[in-house]
Amino acid sequence: MRYITTHDAPATGLRGVGDTSWQTRGVCYGMDVEDADATFFPLPRDHEAIAEAKELCAACPVRRECLNYALENDLKDGIWGGVTEAERRAWHKGLPQRLDYTRVLAVFKGRDVHLTAKERQVVIDHAYVRGWRADRLAVALQIGHKHAQELLREAADKVFGRDLTFGVPPRRKKKEKKPAAPTTSRPTPARPATREPEFRPVTSTSANTSFGKAV
Repeated sequence: MRYITTHDAPATGLRGVGDTSWQTRGVCYGMDVEDADATFFPLPRDHEAIAEAKELCAACPVRRECLNYALENDLKDGIWGGVTEAERRAWHKGLPQRLDYTRVLAVFKGRDVHLTAKERQVVIDHAYVRGWRADRLAVALQIGHKHAQELLREAADKVFGRDLTFGVPPRRKKKEKKPAAPTTSRPTPARPATREPEFRPVTSTSANTSFGKAV
């Protein structure tokens, strides 16, 4: 189940795509537009104005979310999260290579988190290795079904090319066991029944001869 972000949702430290609920908890929330522009968009060499803006940001409870919002949306002007545009320049260049596994794990748990290019690639590689379908990856990254299919296909090509480079043999498909053929057993020839010997009384011939007259 995916988390629904509202303005009443508690701070989690992980900003979702299009999530602006953190702005209501900012110190600058409710300021006049002209005053906010004058405070947080000073001239590069106006050190007093920059120090005043940083002092306000130091007491802000959503300073981290403000800085991430500026980095992820490529906002290079003004002071965001207490960091000036000059101080933020190197972070803008290195943002696509940021790899925060807390964000990646949050996506696996169903959160809608703003990922960098490298973090998104980790999710795609994991999806291919785990055998995800395109519809599941599409929901995780909030993209279309066809786009998810293309990403999984690119991940498969990358793994195939890596295996060719390092000489990894392809996986062999498991052979299906053929059903054993029925054995045609010949009937064993019946042995002739051995008749048990019959015991008959023996009659002597002398007992059966009649006694004649003496000659």
